[in-house]
Amino acid sequence: MAQRRTPFGDRARYWFDSTLAHGAAALVGWMALLSLAVVVPASAVMVWTDPDAPPSLAERLAEVWRLTGETLRLGGATGTPLRAMMSVLLALVTLLYVSTLVGLITTALTERITSLRRGRSTVLEQGHAVVLGWSEQVFTVVSELVAANVNQRGAAVVVLADRDKTVMEESLGTKVGSFGGTRLICRSGPTTDPAVLPLTSPATAGVVLVLPPDEPHADAEVVKTLLALRAALAGAEPRPPVVAAVRDDRYRLAACLAAGPDGVVLESDTVTARLIVQAARRPGISLVHQELLDFAGDEFYLISEPALTGRPFGEVLLSYSTTSVVGLMRGGTPLLNPPPTTPVAPDDLLVVITGDDDTARLDDCAESVEKAAMASRPPTPAPAERILLLGWNRRAPLVVDQLHRRARPGSAVDVVAEPGEATIREISEAEADSGNGENGRNGGNGLSLALHHGDITRPETLRRLDVHSYDSVIVLGRDPAPGQPPDDPDNRTLVTLLLLRQLEEATGRELPVVTELIDDRNRALAPIGPGADVIISGKLIGLLMSQISQNRHLAAVFEELFSAEGAGVRLRPATDYLLPGSTTSFATVVAAARRRGECAIGYRGHADASTRPHYGVRINPPKRERRRWTAEDEVVVIGTD
Repeated sequence: MAQRRTPFGDRARYWFDSTLAHGAAALVGWMALLSLAVVVPASAVMVWTDPDAPPSLAERLAEVWRLTGETLRLGGATGTPLRAMMSVLLALVTLLYVSTLVGLITTALTERITSLRRGRSTVLEQGHAVVLGWSEQVFTVVSELVAANVNQRGAAVVVLADRDKTVMEESLGTKVGSFGGTRLICRSGPTTDPAVLPLTSPATAGVVLVLPPDEPHADAEVVKTLLALRAALAGAEPRPPVVAAVRDDRYRLAACLAAGPDGVVLESDTVTARLIVQAARRPGISLVHQELLDFAGDEFYLISEPALTGRPFGEVLLSYSTTSVVGLMRGGTPLLNPPPTTPVAPDDLLVVITGDDDTARLDDCAESVEKAAMASRPPTPAPAERILLLGWNRRAPLVVDQLHRRARPGSAVDVVAEPGEATIREISEAEADSGNGENGRNGGNGLSLALHHGDITRPETLRRLDVHSYDSVIVLGRDPAPGQPPDDPDNRTLVTLLLLRQLEEATGRELPVVTELIDDRNRALAPIGPGADVIISGKLIGLLMSQISQNRHLAAVFEELFSAEGAGVRLRPATDYLLPGSTTSFATVVAAARRRGECAIGYRGHADASTRPHYGVRINPPKRERRRWTAEDEVVVIGTD
């Protein structure tokens, strides 16, 4: 069989490619030939078309040489061959020097720009906020810090994580949006390396926040980061306050020791479980928590008011028209909702909810109280509750424990989860705790706990349950399996919510569902009704960390506020305080709550319960504001069960 002849063009291209493979010398040679192939003919055309061109061929060739030399910067000397060659040599030396100098400058600038883009330069700031670590919480934390700095000039937030600086800036810019007057500075590097932490200038920072990463061993990473921070701050006085979060309470002591005496360490799983249970017991409470924790509206402050020294706490409740007083800070210990007869001591700070630290102005509102509108009936006793818990994860035992702590007599919890040794063991342990009262902690109320095996993402599993017979349904996501590639942790939760929504549409009855989501972006995808309770653990912890970063003394306030025992945020029927249909001021509500030993801080209007963005929740309304109160309205108070 005859061999097919290779086309000339392919052979020429192959030969050309082969010569380029010899390196830079071949490339320079080809560039020189290409340049001469263009410049020499063009110079000849210019000479031969010039009316003033010399008549002889030798002179014209010399002129072509001169034009070629000027174009290529090779020198244009004419004369003997030696003179022309020396001219070319000098031009080549000059070209080599200039090109080398340009190359060195370009390389240095490129390296410097690359270094800056990698985030390896030291930050020179004062009083800035340092955020160490990267997780879904970082977007909430940065966003809230930006909101807190809206009235400050020259504020800065520095984020250090083991990620590309450009990627971090783009992600934060996309999710946070405008930074206003706050400068965002990102630096790249491991947060557990004491040699890298000085890039953020932690010694001159106003606060340092340590976020738990989205990895299985996140708590150990937080402890290691705190130890690295302590090493980086060795010898620095004063040290900035540190706010950190861990998931497992087993790591909290180690994290507290590493953070130092001025550090604050939160347990994210415990706080999340508490808020889930509170939302299950009183739908809508998660909206109140959101309003209290973000910087978009009114939030907690500690203020000093010498003019109120010696006054009983009950009178202080009506001493401000646009500020809600909820307690006292005495010697670093919060006294939320103390007895109305408690006098204000000279060194006490008032724990208030107000728009800003300078909006709390004395304005007695006692004359706005209308006693005729107050309800005189006793509060409605809380009945036994039946709760359906769909799914099981590492926070589920904490949820059961919180349900057990304040369970009413005759209450029951039914758990539906896939069979598994770990799940069965944990539920058995939780059932044993609920049965024996856990060292008498719950008075032996005997909370009933039952396990049902089933896949909550299958319709037949939910159809077998009489879901409408439960007072509340809690949907928990599943933890990622060890050794398996991570997927969206909310996938199964969204599927379960779709099935529950189908049951709602089939029966025409609304289910009181409390949903735990991990990713805030999935909130818009969740098939739930407007104003439904959605607990996004990372976002809530981010909000708490941001609040505490502005005043670390608020950590003790939030600890009591969200605890199972003690004074906390409650939603009560408005009929416990006011006569249905009455039109009166919010000061009347405050006075009526004072009768019951509670601090009223807001309300949720039933008419707006499905209207964005607040879904009827109003925190710290003006006490002289008058409205018509219906039997479906609810009052937000600080009190005990």
